[in-house]
Amino acid sequence: MRGLTVTTITAVAGIAAAFVSNAVAASATDVTGVLVVAAAVLAQFPVLRVIGIGPDDLSTKDVLYIAFMTFALWFVSWGILLTAGV
Repeated sequence: MRGLTVTTITAVAGIAAAFVSNAVAASATDVTGVLVVAAAVLAQFPVLRVIGIGPDDLSTKDVLYIAFMTFALWFVSWGILLTAGV
């Protein structure tokens, strides 16, 4: 159940970060989009702590998984939003 929770949170955070990046960034080369995804990665750790997954429960591999999955879903989703002209 823990893995499903972490995966769901990372997926939702990545997609939400793509929509926020699309709203605040002027173009694909704007650094603001990358700052949004960095904030999305960092915002997940307090959320996980509230859910009951503390920092002691997360290994280095888990932290890298959270960062990579959030980035990957942000990258794909923002790419789709940029090409679709939404």
